[in-house]
Amino acid sequence: MFSRKIQIQTKGRGSYNVSRDIQQVVAQSGLEEGLCHVFIHHTSASLILCENADPDVRADLERYMAHLVKDGDPMFAHQDEGKDDMAAHIRTILTSSSLTIPVANGRCDLGTWQGVFVWEHRYDDYQRTLTISVVD
Repeated sequence: MFSRKIQIQTKGRGSYNVSRDIQQVVAQSGLEEGLCHVFIHHTSASLILCENADPDVRADLERYMAHLVKDGDPMFAHQDEGKDDMAAHIRTILTSSSLTIPVANGRCDLGTWQGVFVWEHRYDDYQRTLTISVVD
């Protein structure tokens, strides 16, 4: 197994394409075939496999999630760090903290229109840690 931690700087709520960063770690592993597992070490940001060509897809996802989970909803007891606090935790639980992608020919075998994104659910800037593990 080959494993690396990388840091991703977010600039508030939104999605951040990390496909290139993950592909670099897979290339460093030297493995031609296997699996790439990506894990985010946070409870208020998540990982998504999403459309990589049209940013409107991710903007629509953001609008949908804002409609589904409202910041500062009075039903939330946990709001220690602001109105986006509990909403960010719920959004993370509804999405994913990890992804597993096949590796073929020394690269993540993503579809033409697929990309891996960190989805930041908080308004402030954060440094997010990902562990990327490649196994044969």
